[in-house]
Amino acid sequence: MSRPLVNMNEANITVYRMSPGCDLGDVEVGKTYIGRVQGFANFGTFVQLNDRVKGLVHKSNVRTQHKERDSILVRVLNIRTNGNIDLEEVTIPVYTVEMVEKKSTAVRLAELGGKVGKTVRIEGEIAQIKQTSGPTIFTIVDESGTENAAAFVEAGVRAYPEAECGDMVRIVGEVMMRQNQLQIEVESLTILAGKDAEAVRERIEKALDLRSEPPDIPLLIESPVLEKLKPEMRKVAKIIRRAVFTSQPIVLRHHADADGICAGVAIEQAVIALMRESGADFDADYFLFKRAPSKAPFYEIEDIIRDLDFATKDNVRYGQKMPLVILMDNGSTEEDLPSMKMAQVYDLSMVVIDHHHPDAVVDQYLVGHVNPYHVGGDFGITAGMLGTEVARLVNPAVEPVIRHLPAVAGVGDRSEAPERARYLALVQDTYTEENCRDIALALDYQQFWLRFNDGREIIKDVLNLAGDTERHRKLVAHLVEGANLAIQDQMSACMPHVRHQTLQNGAELFLIDVEIHAHKFTFPPPGKTSGEVHDRLCQQHAGSPVVTIGFGPDFAVLRSRGVMMNIPQMVRELREEIPGGGISGGGHLVVGSIKFVEGMREEVLNGLIAKISRVKTGMPA
Repeated sequence: MSRPLVNMNEANITVYRMSPGCDLGDVEVGKTYIGRVQGFANFGTFVQLNDRVKGLVHKSNVRTQHKERDSILVRVLNIRTNGNIDLEEVTIPVYTVEMVEKKSTAVRLAELGGKVGKTVRIEGEIAQIKQTSGPTIFTIVDESGTENAAAFVEAGVRAYPEAECGDMVRIVGEVMMRQNQLQIEVESLTILAGKDAEAVRERIEKALDLRSEPPDIPLLIESPVLEKLKPEMRKVAKIIRRAVFTSQPIVLRHHADADGICAGVAIEQAVIALMRESGADFDADYFLFKRAPSKAPFYEIEDIIRDLDFATKDNVRYGQKMPLVILMDNGSTEEDLPSMKMAQVYDLSMVVIDHHHPDAVVDQYLVGHVNPYHVGGDFGITAGMLGTEVARLVNPAVEPVIRHLPAVAGVGDRSEAPERARYLALVQDTYTEENCRDIALALDYQQFWLRFNDGREIIKDVLNLAGDTERHRKLVAHLVEGANLAIQDQMSACMPHVRHQTLQNGAELFLIDVEIHAHKFTFPPPGKTSGEVHDRLCQQHAGSPVVTIGFGPDFAVLRSRGVMMNIPQMVRELREEIPGGGISGGGHLVVGSIKFVEGMREEVLNGLIAKISRVKTGMPA
């Protein structure tokens, strides 16, 4: 006689669905599961509870007609000693479904190193999804670190397509070593929702906030200005550390001169070392960090378009987050606004570490802004000095490698601030002032030929960061020799064509047309050429204030000693006073550049000279 149909009418019946990672040890007698019909035999129906667990509904316990792959509700009657599972079909009109996860150890990502070969359970946020020709790689972040989880359906096919960046997930899988890196082989991935997701998010957020807090360390030197800047430096360092810990890409833009390079490389060294310490992929320093030089001392439209092009492609192709943008030795002036507004369209977070005279209007687009003018300092504290101090807050472990960079930056940027001498004194046993001057010149020469490339490994050799001191010495000597020969050749062509006049404020003004009286498309470029001319004129007129203007058809570059000009303010005034001049530009008190339309060159130069003649002069002590 057949058994009566099992019908459960009680309210709030729970039915269980086994996750892909579950095995026989996760099945419990008496519980009801959602299964799938696998096949039929004379004695009953085979039912899969998941791809790894199956049982048999004896024909006496089959209640309805089915075909293969039909969904079916079954209750576990018995689990035999040989592992066979006896099931019976049940019907339940109304029920709730609860996922059964693999019985595993709940661990934090930082603990995976001691769990190789074991099945674990982790909870975290998806920071990146990368589809390879084989598995889908999920980068997971929790309160302790970052690791990868590999899920495989079939070659090149996206696993768990419903999972997206930013989702809170629970992953069960075996901890393995792949290419000498830890990786979780995913057995199941569950997207968390509601209170479960919020609890994980709050836990990660709280821990990340604490973890991202920079260490409390003193400055490399004594400096009242830098001491006042320390809170903002800590703020920016915390933003950078958090980006690393959450696998957010970083795009670092810096001015393409010795000061800007030193600033950018200091942060680069700190970030890359921190990435490796926090468990990032072996090649994360290439696809999660990009350092790019900018020819102009501000964030040009060309720069932001390039950066957005890479960022949006990586976002679509590799599931990367949109980047944090760091601007160094640029980013403080109105000239940066068009690019900043473009970045805002894509919700890019942006920080600035700069020593140019700042315009307050830019701060609405920034989440952090380190600038000595904000605390009563000036351009004498260079971007390389600022960048190195921030880099130490990002990762103190890199200090021995980068502690000479502020001295190189200060000498290369011709700083006259007291901080310059203090940074030189800090490294005098290893790097003399002449050494720093040679390194700065080698950087300028090397970067000219690199154009828009970062030259990461070559620049490390120039700055002696790679550990091969002998190669560093030979390379710098060779680059300095080449640079000096090029400068000597350029000066031989330029100096006879310099025009001179004395302004009403007593300043000696010199003008040189670098378009027709200098070699083109070679080192030194117009800005560097004007600087070299200026240095020679300062030597010839020791004790007098000197201003040098190197100009071409549609540009002018300024160098000054003893005439403290607010170049950004001059540019704004000229733009208003000369309609149709197409004037733009920027700089700080002694160095700057101006662009204009070619047909208005004489009007612009005359207007500029008139403004310089009204500036008070005063030679440095």
